[in-house]
Amino acid sequence: MTTERTSEVSPVKVDVWSDIACPWCYIGKRKFEQAVAQSGIPVQVEYHAFELAPDLPQDFEGSEQDYLEIRGFSADQVRPLLARIVGAASEVGLHFDYDILLHTNMNKGHQLIRWAKTQERQLDMVERLLAAHFEEGRHVGRDEDLADLAAELGLDREDALAALRDDRHVDDVQADQARARQLGIQGVPFYVFEGQYGVSGAQDPSTFADVLRQLVEQKGEEVA
Repeated sequence: MTTERTSEVSPVKVDVWSDIACPWCYIGKRKFEQAVAQSGIPVQVEYHAFELAPDLPQDFEGSEQDYLEIRGFSADQVRPLLARIVGAASEVGLHFDYDILLHTNMNKGHQLIRWAKTQERQLDMVERLLAAHFEEGRHVGRDEDLADLAAELGLDREDALAALRDDRHVDDVQADQARARQLGIQGVPFYVFEGQYGVSGAQDPSTFADVLRQLVEQKGEEVA
């Protein structure tokens, strides 16, 4: 993600730990994008894998309520929780549909994001996977389905499929998660600015914008 430069401000490096299965990661992505647009500060964003449910099977047979109950929520907690998530998503222009959402193991999806980075399309792939999962009810855990999503971005479907079948980027995914543990990251989304400042959660755009401005000021730069 970059913005049109309005001055000689150098891009702020932002590393984002995120999971495709995390609704707040998608909501936070939109809020962060709003902050970048509002601040006029260019950024260089890189996404890193964080699996919230690494033990989930590729084909989870159950509803959203079933999944959340497995995660420790009571049946009475699920309805208000989902209503809050859907409402927060709507506020940033997203349309979550939990009636059609398909839960799956996200390791392969994270591998596809790492593969897309080699094609210089990582951010596009992150967006495509999140939309496919939360808004379209697509399966984002199987090799063939993931390769289809890559092709929809104009990328080489066969190369994407080969990378997934060979687990070409599984080590990269594991390295991302090992780094998260080293940093003490226990939940996502988690943003690390310039390798120095960590911000947890889907914060308001103003919070992200304030961090960006502070970093620019520390560099002695100004936004026109």
